This record gives sequence, C-alpha cells and structure tokens, in this order.
Amino acid sequence: MRKEYDFSQGERGKFLKKDVKLNLPVYLEDDIFDYIEKIAKKRKADVSSVVNQLLRSDIQMIESVK
Repeated sequence: MRKEYDFSQGERGKFLKKDVKLNLPVYLEDDIFDYIEKIAKKRKADVSSVVNQLLRSDIQMIESVK
C-alpha cells in the first residue's frame, strides 16, 4: 500500500451492514442462456423467472427422491 494513504481519520465498520442479503449474479453458459431465453419468450416472462421456476422444479424432484 502506498505511504500517502492516510487512514488516521477512518472509521472501522462504517459501511458494514449486518444481516444484508446479497444477490450475486449467476453467469450461464451461452447455450444454456439461449435455451432459457427461448422458453422465456414463449412464456412472455423474464429469464430470471424461468431460471427460478426450473430450479424450483429440480429442487422438488431432488427432495422427492430423498
């Protein structure tokens, strides 16, 4: 770190917010995105909704096998 940085007036944890839920981006491979995008257009829905629906159905299927 450079010597000219002055943190003497800094406040530790000033921007820390506990219990904050982050929505991190999920990156799909091109072929998967294209497939889901086609489904979304047919359903007149957004891609996120289609992905969530597909994942929910996968979770239900996995849970039913347990």
